[in-house]
Amino acid sequence: MAASLQAYDIRKLVAHIFEELGATIGRPSDLNETLLIDEGRCAARSYAAGGLMAMWLIDVGIVQFYDLEGNMLCTVNLTGEDGSQHRRIAA
Repeated sequence: MAASLQAYDIRKLVAHIFEELGATIGRPSDLNETLLIDEGRCAARSYAAGGLMAMWLIDVGIVQFYDLEGNMLCTVNLTGEDGSQHRRIAA
């Protein structure tokens, strides 16, 4: 995973993709954020706004996006070999 990625960077990415998916987000700090702590460390962060949910699986290096019914909308891979972000729309 790109070492420079911080929680605020992911919030900005999530807010941007939520807006692409039709949600209205004022600023990244408007997202409802929840942390998943596993054995004393942060394993994942989830974000919700505008009827959408995203989950950043920190160790895996992906962010998955879901609608209200739990259908996966897309996945952003944060671990591209060249350090870039790759996006795949779920079928």
